[in-house]
Amino acid sequence: MMESIDIVVLWVDGSDPEWLQKRRQYAPETRDNGSDENRFRDMGLLRYWFRGVETFAPWVRKVFFITDGQLPDWLDTSHPKLVTVKHSDYIPDEYLPTFDSNVIELWLHKIEELGERFVLFNDDMFLTAKVTPEDFFKKGLPRETPTLDIVTASTPEDCLPHMLTNNAGILNKHFRKKDVLKRNAGAFFNLRWGKGQIRNFLLAPFKYFSTFRDPHLPSSYLKSTFQEVWQAEGALLAQTGRDRFRSKSDLTHWLMKCWQICQGRFYPRKSSWGRHYELWEDDVDGICRDLEKGRYKAVCINDSKTDVDLEAVSARIRESFEKILPRKSGFERDR
Repeated sequence: MMESIDIVVLWVDGSDPEWLQKRRQYAPETRDNGSDENRFRDMGLLRYWFRGVETFAPWVRKVFFITDGQLPDWLDTSHPKLVTVKHSDYIPDEYLPTFDSNVIELWLHKIEELGERFVLFNDDMFLTAKVTPEDFFKKGLPRETPTLDIVTASTPEDCLPHMLTNNAGILNKHFRKKDVLKRNAGAFFNLRWGKGQIRNFLLAPFKYFSTFRDPHLPSSYLKSTFQEVWQAEGALLAQTGRDRFRSKSDLTHWLMKCWQICQGRFYPRKSSWGRHYELWEDDVDGICRDLEKGRYKAVCINDSKTDVDLEAVSARIRESFEKILPRKSGFERDR
């Protein structure tokens, strides 16, 4: 029997004057990289996100499109699979407006129509080859490649390592690393799932979890996991909403992913199913060749540094998406 699976995607139009004015009103005077401009830039690839879902995952039940009330003028909101959701539809008023993706993601379980099984995308993550429900869930469980990792920082302003450490603090409170590895030894210590599992052999002796390696690709979730973690640590999770922008005190949705892994509520998956690219360090022509060849089922094209000629790079990547997804999807208006 085919799993009933939803897709959730977050999007913001960072060039919208009204939104920009609101952002300036709340932007902190002292910033770390949680509020960098590039976190809100749009590469103009959203059409291909929808085309990819329609072409490569036609089995999806519903697509939940989450924004701050913004909608592309070409989007056909009457599409039977599309559910448009505003932040105010499910996030408590006291945390709004928010420019923090962690807040937007941590409250997803409050979307009533959202099913038990869903896949969470950011708008820089795309399907680029045919996928089946079993690529995301198997035997009712989320697919994961459980890889231990360590936390480090490239600059003092980098807030991500702090967020990962915050997540780990909760994991270590509720789970004993030794027990987790023992119960799921076949998933943690098996090179069948990828060479990255070597990390598990090297980091296994350390007493506590530091973090799990996140491939920065679409994440498979059980809605009930969000509900369970909120019941266990709701006060800490709610604190993430205190800041309008990402900050060093945040928790992230990766906590839910790691919680599922620690519980053993996952089914192993090879790490080679997708690829994460960084525009500032990966060869753009190489990215485009991989896209056009359908080398991976899913990719993330991350704009994480400001010193990128985004207009030129985006135009080059759009050319490749146009080659693999030239047909307008049912999510696009006829005009």
